[in-house]
Amino acid sequence: MSERYTTAVIVAAGEGTRMGYHMSKQLIPLAGRPAIEHTLRAFQNCDLINEIVLVARQQDINDIAQIAFTFKKVMAIIAGGKERAESVRRGIYATSRCTTHYAIHDGARALITPEEITRVLQTAYDTGAATLATPVTDTIKVVGEDDNIQSTPDRSTLYAVQTPQVFESEIYRRAIDNALQNNLSVTDDCKMVEEIGVPVKIVRGEYTNIKLTTPTDVIIAEALLKRR
Repeated sequence: MSERYTTAVIVAAGEGTRMGYHMSKQLIPLAGRPAIEHTLRAFQNCDLINEIVLVARQQDINDIAQIAFTFKKVMAIIAGGKERAESVRRGIYATSRCTTHYAIHDGARALITPEEITRVLQTAYDTGAATLATPVTDTIKVVGEDDNIQSTPDRSTLYAVQTPQVFESEIYRRAIDNALQNNLSVTDDCKMVEEIGVPVKIVRGEYTNIKLTTPTDVIIAEALLKRR
């Protein structure tokens, strides 16, 4: 592709029921600023990102818009779907026609850095598909329905996948079409791309790129931000 145009699709439409807060986890204060503001700032400050499309819960759009539109690269905020896959599709369909690469990111990964985004983008430009991931540090067990251990995978081959996950637009749209036509249930965007036979390159991420899922994650995130 002669001219690259990269759109970040930031998915911030999850309910966050495990957090126990009376607000969207995107709006939880981290070091005095809403979590989504930290996420958006990282993509705003990454020189390889041309525009940002934000996907949010319908009830959060007004509150998030007041934050998001202070960042020049934010082009649109749209309502998400019932499931993450639908929210991502809505975000993809709202991107500019000239987009050559999608950088799909969970809004709740508020500690992502411009440097990490740059690394995974540069790899995806070369390979067509790439994702941030970290080697698994714990021993993983495969457990059966009876709660007995069935096997122990080789830890050296296991990675915990993060976001952003970056894809050439043509590859990702083919993956969307395939998933819809075959009614596939996929756990992440990499899996959807894997289903059409496209390999996804792993880029070593940072263990600090945590996702806000439980109240403990908020405590850890604030401690990490203070260190920065």
